[in-house]
Amino acid sequence: MKLGISSYTYAWAIGFPGAVPDHPLTALQLLEKARDLGVGLVQFGPNLPLDQLPEKELHEVVKRADSWRIDLEMGTQGLDPDHLRRQIQFARRMGVILLKTTPERADGTVPLRTEMASCLRALVDDLVEGDLRLAVDNSRIPAPDLNELLNPLGSPWLGVALDTANPLAIPQGWQLSVRVLGHRTLSVQIKDFVVQRAWHGMGLTVEGRPAGKGQLNIPWLVDSFAALRVEPSAIVESWTPEQQTLQETVTLEEAWAKQSVEYLRRFIPD
Repeated sequence: MKLGISSYTYAWAIGFPGAVPDHPLTALQLLEKARDLGVGLVQFGPNLPLDQLPEKELHEVVKRADSWRIDLEMGTQGLDPDHLRRQIQFARRMGVILLKTTPERADGTVPLRTEMASCLRALVDDLVEGDLRLAVDNSRIPAPDLNELLNPLGSPWLGVALDTANPLAIPQGWQLSVRVLGHRTLSVQIKDFVVQRAWHGMGLTVEGRPAGKGQLNIPWLVDSFAALRVEPSAIVESWTPEQQTLQETVTLEEAWAKQSVEYLRRFIPD
């Protein structure tokens, strides 16, 4: 496994509608954070898309990543074959080693399994030609369904991006997701959390935590992939809770990123 960070490690610092910092984190600054943290992998997601950068800045990102020996991964959204073909071509030009996509449509709905299978099947030749693997985010898809979707396709160029917190929204235990999808996982988003019962006993809350400070059994997670002899990229992400000010939230997010990398280095030395 190779440890890395993503644009979602610093979601507050990059900003999103309703929470935009005065000076949002740039793509180059994200690379600098990876260098300072001592990790050799950065995954750029839809909140900081590489293909929308000015050509000059894009060239500098690739140049610095190469100089600092940082591998690049890309994330996008949707399963439209034409869109993904363009992403594959762009990724190949940039030397990106993995493309990840979240299957939801723009309106947030998840396509039917038959539609997803058809879209993915149409891309296999493009992935082979581009020497690039595509990881489908587990999103809100039950692990058995995603596994049954990919099984008939039988392609080593297609796999899973397994987010450890996504199964909570189905609901489905994260360990079941690892047991069912672990053998085809290309990227794992390590997102620690705690689930707590409300004071009145009627309901639960989910909150993010730095890696090693929540209920995610990270030693078991790493051992499970080792037993399967698969080596997905291991991407640090977090659900940093909002603080009184945006700057305080960004500061906490930064601290959690450092804590998480330090903790994960015990299990993922690269």
